[in-house]
Amino acid sequence: MTAITYTKADWVAQADIQKLADGRYRGVVLISKEADGTAQDTEHTVEAASDSPEEALEEAKALAHRLLADVTPDERYQ
Repeated sequence: MTAITYTKADWVAQADIQKLADGRYRGVVLISKEADGTAQDTEHTVEAASDSPEEALEEAKALAHRLLADVTPDERYQ
């Protein structure tokens, strides 16, 4: 499955999934901002594991939207 990318100003959020050892799936979001020519990346994971990759991706997409909603164009995400 391919990651889905969302952008807001200088911010980029990539929503994807990872398969867990127990066969379930978890949504993952990598959010980054380029500042002074260097990228700052932070990984976030969805709290609950999902039974299907589609469900995990939907959860990751929702998390990506929430993370981007919380940033401003000149803010550094910590």
